[in-house]
Amino acid sequence: MSDILEMAHDMAKDLHAVGAMDAITMRMMDELCLPKKRTFTAADIRRIRSRTRMSQPIFAAMIGVGVSTVAQWEQGNKKPGGSSARLLDVIDRKGIEAIA
Repeated sequence: MSDILEMAHDMAKDLHAVGAMDAITMRMMDELCLPKKRTFTAADIRRIRSRTRMSQPIFAAMIGVGVSTVAQWEQGNKKPGGSSARLLDVIDRKGIEAIA
């Protein structure tokens, strides 16, 4: 999320907290501020894992998937989706420390 969008979201939360913004508008603001859904290539997965300096088994355990899943992602046989893709996005943007 950009710094400007993050500031706008923080202001919206404050407005909602004091009753100056209704729940529907706040939900719309939350939706607007969600990071875009990313797709990951095999090279992206390898790069993200390499930056964590973890083996496939340790990385898989950290993100809650099987070792074979990480291997298949890195070989390009499968693509991460849903919560796995979101988690990889967080790790890529903020580092493994964000989930540890």
